[in-house]
Amino acid sequence: MGGAMLWRDGALVPGTQAPLDHTDRGLTLGDGLFDTALALGGRVAFEDAHIARLVAAADTLEIPAEPERIRAAMRALAGQGSEKGGGEADRLAIRTTLTRGSGPRGLKPPDDPHPTLFATAAPSARGAAFAPLRLWPTGIARNDTSPAARLKTLGYLDAVLAAREAAASGFDESLFCNTRGRVACAGTGNLFALFGDRLVTPPLADGVLAGIVRAEVLGLAGACGLRAEEGSLSLPEFLGAEAVFVTNSLRLLAPVTAIGGTAFASTEHPTVARLAAALRGVAARACGVAEERV
Repeated sequence: MGGAMLWRDGALVPGTQAPLDHTDRGLTLGDGLFDTALALGGRVAFEDAHIARLVAAADTLEIPAEPERIRAAMRALAGQGSEKGGGEADRLAIRTTLTRGSGPRGLKPPDDPHPTLFATAAPSARGAAFAPLRLWPTGIARNDTSPAARLKTLGYLDAVLAAREAAASGFDESLFCNTRGRVACAGTGNLFALFGDRLVTPPLADGVLAGIVRAEVLGLAGACGLRAEEGSLSLPEFLGAEAVFVTNSLRLLAPVTAIGGTAFASTEHPTVARLAAALRGVAARACGVAEERV
């Protein structure tokens, strides 16, 4: 597949152009959700977890969601990479978007919503996986008082502005603290800090998304000789870690080499390498591909 592709109403369309009702609440109010997943060799990594999280979030927002329809969309797009023989072309980023659909003016959700579901696939660079990152602490606070902070909603403007700020400062990504000054997340991923054999990640209550790869890493920690825990940390406490990394579905596990002016030897840390190798193996098995393809 040379470029992007769209799934809409059960059909695949080359490119990303399709009609959209301009009163759709996803467009006008950000009233909706999305999910990003990695597909390798025609299969979606951690497919069940991605679908379950999207459906659970939709249930929280009272947006009707059909898990098998979501699965069909993901699989149809992932299948476009199944004939590509192991090169970059079979590595796809699949974004699935669910909105409440169109509705009358005003904020109140319609009593009988007719949701819009579509999904896109685009090539995902293999070099992005496991690549190191430098994080810029943004002054924009993650709103831990908002239920939306724990959902993958369409309202990403704070992250967009923080990404612009990080790039202008010469960094790759932003780091968010919440309204209480506790470390929450990166702009597009979950954060982990290593203190000896303790692996600490911020709890969901601190305004954190329940990341798919976050859950995988927490599950792998014990076999890697680590005690995994959720814990609230101030930024100074977080900066005292031996190593730091970011997880998300496309980067998988990205060692952090700097947070602002503080440097970390995360790429050389043997425990980070051990976790990355374990995660590579799990993702390979999930997609039925060789580990070197992940």
